[in-house]
Amino acid sequence: MINKTACFTGHRKIAPEHQKEIAGRLKQIVEKLIWEGYCYFGTGGALGFDTLAAQCVLLLKKQYAHIKLILVLPCATQTRGWDKKDIAVYEQIKGQADKVVYISQEYFIGCMFKRNRHLVDHSSVCVAYLTQKTGGTAYTVRYAGQNGVRVINLAEDSPTVDPN
Repeated sequence: MINKTACFTGHRKIAPEHQKEIAGRLKQIVEKLIWEGYCYFGTGGALGFDTLAAQCVLLLKKQYAHIKLILVLPCATQTRGWDKKDIAVYEQIKGQADKVVYISQEYFIGCMFKRNRHLVDHSSVCVAYLTQKTGGTAYTVRYAGQNGVRVINLAEDSPTVDPN
């Protein structure tokens, strides 16, 4: 199953003027992965890129009914502190997901990193939106590369990056 699974990682804040372009590139890459035989797509349910990725998979499911959206959530209380609009989008995505996995019922220090490692450990491709050298997304991309998972960074001019 790993060789048919891709995960997503990216920043929570994406400049509004870049969202449409990123969403377009994301759709192209996911569709390419579907043609390569990928059918399971895991995302962490966070704001920003995770939400874009989940919405992209759900949109493509209308055309490719065999693909599955898997949410790997750090904790059941992930939306604590979010605004109502973001919670509504999150709940809509969660309601349409094919599978929801919780790392923990309650938040604990490190649950986000554990979630990210779980996503990478169960995937052979990691689609990223990485523009910074520090933070959770950078950690996850490094972890993927160190574990032989192919990384595709949508923030790069040439979106395909070898893990080595």
